[in-house]
Amino acid sequence: MKAVVMAGGEGTRLRPMTSSMPKPLLPVANRPIMEHVLRLLKRHGLNETVVTVQFLASLVKNYFGDGEELGMELTYANEEKPLGTAGSVKNAEEALKDDAFLVISGDALTDFDLTELINFHKEKGALVTVCLTRVPNPLEFGITIVDEEGKVERFLEKPTWGQVFSDTVNTGIYVMEPEVFDYVEADVPVDWSGDVFPQLMKEGKPIYGYVAEGYWEDVGTHESYVKAQADVLEGKVDVEIDGFELSPGVWIAEGAEVHPDAVLRGPLYIGDYAKVEAGVEIREHTVVGSNVVVKSGAFLHKTVVHDNVYIGQHSNLRGCVVGKNTDIMRAARIEDGAVIGDECLVGEESIIQGNVRVYPFKTIEAGAFVNTSVIWESRGQAHLFGARGVSGILNVEITPELAVRLAGAYATTLKKGSTVTTARDHSRGARALKRAVISALQASAIDVRDLENVPLPVARQQTARGSAGGIMIRTTPGVPDSVDIMFFDSQGADLSQGSQRKLDRVFARQEYRRAFPGEIGDLHFPASVFDSYTGSLLRNVDTTGIAESGLKVVVDASNGSAGLVLPSLLGKLGVDSLTINPGLDESRPTETGDMRRSGLVRLGEIVASSRAAFGVRFDPVGERLSLVDEKGRIVEDDRALLVMLDLVAAERRSGRVALPVTTTRIAEQVAAYHGTQVEWTTTSPDDLTRVGGDETTIFGGDGRGGFIVPEFSSVFDGTAAFVRLIGLVARTQLTLSQIDARIPRAHVLKRDLATPWAVKGLVMRRVVEAAGNRFVDTTDGVRVVETDGRWVMVLPDPAEAVTHLWAEGPDDASAQALLDEWSSVVDSAGR
Repeated sequence: MKAVVMAGGEGTRLRPMTSSMPKPLLPVANRPIMEHVLRLLKRHGLNETVVTVQFLASLVKNYFGDGEELGMELTYANEEKPLGTAGSVKNAEEALKDDAFLVISGDALTDFDLTELINFHKEKGALVTVCLTRVPNPLEFGITIVDEEGKVERFLEKPTWGQVFSDTVNTGIYVMEPEVFDYVEADVPVDWSGDVFPQLMKEGKPIYGYVAEGYWEDVGTHESYVKAQADVLEGKVDVEIDGFELSPGVWIAEGAEVHPDAVLRGPLYIGDYAKVEAGVEIREHTVVGSNVVVKSGAFLHKTVVHDNVYIGQHSNLRGCVVGKNTDIMRAARIEDGAVIGDECLVGEESIIQGNVRVYPFKTIEAGAFVNTSVIWESRGQAHLFGARGVSGILNVEITPELAVRLAGAYATTLKKGSTVTTARDHSRGARALKRAVISALQASAIDVRDLENVPLPVARQQTARGSAGGIMIRTTPGVPDSVDIMFFDSQGADLSQGSQRKLDRVFARQEYRRAFPGEIGDLHFPASVFDSYTGSLLRNVDTTGIAESGLKVVVDASNGSAGLVLPSLLGKLGVDSLTINPGLDESRPTETGDMRRSGLVRLGEIVASSRAAFGVRFDPVGERLSLVDEKGRIVEDDRALLVMLDLVAAERRSGRVALPVTTTRIAEQVAAYHGTQVEWTTTSPDDLTRVGGDETTIFGGDGRGGFIVPEFSSVFDGTAAFVRLIGLVARTQLTLSQIDARIPRAHVLKRDLATPWAVKGLVMRRVVEAAGNRFVDTTDGVRVVETDGRWVMVLPDPAEAVTHLWAEGPDDASAQALLDEWSSVVDSAGR
């Protein structure tokens, strides 16, 4: 049997290490990752191997040649352009068409028993056998579900935490019959999991999954790269290490000179012809490459040093990676998580902070404290984006420098000459950061339409009027010292997951586009923004019956930007209104939960005393809405969703309603009673936006004050929801308390449990296993439905080490019992 080693990837997440070196050549214990893979193949009798290459292909070919030194026969299939995982193998079809073959990645470290995998494939008579393994964090991998016989039931490529329902992942190792090439189109990008395997499953072809025991690490990040070194040194993976063991765990390669007075605390590795002087201390999990010089007094701990590096006297390296041909001068200090690219010079007594990147061929001046220019900062998370865009503490995590780089990265994803709409809330921090953002956009050949301070829905609507995208900066809701930098697409909606990843990659590489002098973007300040917004709103939302109804309402603008649009809107509606807290308060750009509650209590008192039909309270950016009924009682957000749903469905009598799966199933009863249907979505606002944009959708909401009015916009808009509510109440001639009273009480309880990142995948697998034969819904997380209709939902948080649980029953006691039962399942898996 032949093998295919895929060695064409760019390894962008590993830059700057892969800026001038293909990922398969990155050394692990001083030997390229791909060499470990080839030696594994040889150990299992797979001596004839085709290597697929694309990025820096000549370096791979030059290093391994025809495979003679390894006792193997290597040939190469060169891709002129990236063809995907399946397309690259199709490119080597001529050499593989006669018999079954094995596919393996050239940049994953493993010691799986490939012979057992091949035997399993033959025994099952499979067309394709996928090699699977279990990992603690499945987020970056493709999840695969198999039945008791090993037959594949489902693939899910790179899920979000809401889609994680197993920790069994696809390792990218396959055994295949040549007939599989009939399903791969030549010379176009095609992926196995995303394109070929779903088609094979659709046609009922035999695809099996083999769960392998042993070690497997996808070396795709700096963290996994350093971990792989430590695992090899600890003996956790069965690979060959060159050299001999001077003492337990202390490996010294041929020709290395280690002074007797050097302190070596293993496990560690010192490469061939390296020189370690007296007074040096090298601690555990350190790998020193070939021809490296370590001068007296130097200290290295958990450090990976590539070949031909000079490490000066009394330098201090902790938990970092140093690229080949780099010079680290006397008393330099490199902190944990830093990566220095190839052929750099780090000057005397300079300090490079943790988690920074110095790209190849850079010089760090003597005495420099490096945290700008040649590096990019790690923000302590796998991705820039959280639930509200890019968020953090003002001038600590979110600085003007970061805002400039983010805006530059965003501009680089757009065409030169595009227009971007910018906006902010009424805080000083947002004002300062927006100016930095505008400068960066203009310097990247982007024209800017600046709305200044406007409600968030207005910013979205204006972005959708001819802009390629938008940026809104606001204070994080409920966190006065933090800000959110929100990025919009051309429709004014939040960026999709794919667009977020693209922006993430450009930001990480720091490969920003800069304009030539004649290309600097223009800056415009559009006029009549609020008139344009209110005019469009009143044209699209039904306001019939309002003027004749004689309704009186109380509106609380909460001293936010919603107050800017209310004067012209209320006048045109012709409704008797009392507006409170209309002025902007820079000292209160957001409100805590307690502030919001006390504001609603005060609003209720005013509504009751003024005999108004109801009261509404906007959040400070006009995105969300809270209600008070005619008696002055607060309508809780989850009840407000049902009240609005009842009003809309009763008037429309058909269509779809978009609701997240965490919503009470009472909503389904309300919708069905009026002839409408619920479309369940994930808890992500983007998913609600997607369904809200469908022409059959009549309403959407999240149960937290966010409402979608599809005839006007597919995003949350407090002002549009307010206008729609006035019209509905005017036409139905029922009070909010009457509508609320006719809707059954819901009993949904929520609980948050601390869950380490490393066990989140295991937790979700245990939940699915514990579900047994009960109905399982994996729209978002895992929702388990009991035979009596009670349900519980388990959802890992995408940004924190937390798992969320919701449970609904016929009463609170029943819901509480269900929550307790499944909390124990989550807790037991997390221990």
